[in-house]
Amino acid sequence: MVQHKKRPSNLLSKAYALLLGDDAKQPQFLKNITKRPLKRYTERELVLLESEIGAELFGPVEKGHHREFFCLDEKTWMWHEEWIDSKRHLQANTIRYEITDEGVLKVQEGARYSYLQGDELRNFIVATRMYYERVARELYNVDPNTGQYMPPDDER
Repeated sequence: MVQHKKRPSNLLSKAYALLLGDDAKQPQFLKNITKRPLKRYTERELVLLESEIGAELFGPVEKGHHREFFCLDEKTWMWHEEWIDSKRHLQANTIRYEITDEGVLKVQEGARYSYLQGDELRNFIVATRMYYERVARELYNVDPNTGQYMPPDDER
């Protein structure tokens, strides 16, 4: 009968040591992360989580409405809202905001293009800043001002 060698019980910590170096040299946030189960999210799942936060920036979402507001990439923001109207038809409104050298281009259905100006531009800037701050804190546990990891309340 062949005897199998017993694997060390600290295999995970040895793997981390090989990948990340000596445990004592690990940044504190990595030590905190290893104390809880890791869940890997797809990019789409992260966008959905971010859009839930973005949807709240403009006040409560009316019953029967669905709203999303999220950053698609470094130069593209999306706003989407849908609802059932009084005739029981699905209505939807999608706006794409593209950050260009000339300003913020608002692209609406029906080939309508315009650059944001005045209050609309100021509101967009405020909304994107609020989005960044809330997503950084609430989803990624990062201080938006310093970029430093902030442990969740249950780990403090």
